[in-house]
Amino acid sequence: YSGCWQYREDLAAAAAAVGPAEPALDRLRHCFDHPGFIQANADSVVGALGDLPAGAADAARLVFVTHSIPVAMAETSGPEGGAYVEQHQAVAAAVTAEVERRTGMRFEFDLAYCSRSGSPREPWLEPDVNDQLKSLAPDVAGVVLAPIGFVSDHMEVAFDLDTEARGTARELGLPAARAATAGTHPSFVAAVVDLPADAGLEHALLERAAIERGEPVERASVGPPGPSYEVCPAACCPNPRGPRAAVCGIVA
Repeated sequence: YSGCWQYREDLAAAAAAVGPAEPALDRLRHCFDHPGFIQANADSVVGALGDLPAGAADAARLVFVTHSIPVAMAETSGPEGGAYVEQHQAVAAAVTAEVERRTGMRFEFDLAYCSRSGSPREPWLEPDVNDQLKSLAPDVAGVVLAPIGFVSDHMEVAFDLDTEARGTARELGLPAARAATAGTHPSFVAAVVDLPADAGLEHALLERAAIERGEPVERASVGPPGPSYEVCPAACCPNPRGPRAAVCGIVA
């Protein structure tokens, strides 16, 4: 809810406040499984493997990191529940497969969480990335921290991973490198906007425009659970405090 529906509620309220000239608002589908997003993250992980000490990369563990959310919110994410974790697991598996294809090496991976907040009595998704590093330290030669749940290297990523998690790794004597977020990586940018097509990718803005015109479109996706939707189903990520008007969604 806090990562999608809440923004759409705020946009609906802002648009309604404009009055008769209220603009029409649209959205692109989630990019988690888009080849451009996967390629950008795979490039970053391969680069981070090269930052590890000699010999550590071959036996490194890939620790994919995203923002923790309340368990109750995770359970109601997506139209059928559980989509938040499912989509992150799909990204982690797809990026790992691409890294293995490029390097010719086999890697184990984990999904960990950061940035927990709120009441300590409310359960949030775990394991925390620092706890995960502590559990891995006796058995791995090094780790790559890959923030797949974020699209830019903002201060939250810098503090949670570059300061706290890498500090934990140093205390453990565990070699660690941090992969960059997708950010302005050309594959990710090309997946979103209309840039020269020599990247061999579909562009999300063009895709969305074609769908709006009623044209047949094959949505670019790396695999299960498959491409997301442009218009959110009515039961998707509901507001825990009750229904409110939201843009880009089906009204129940």
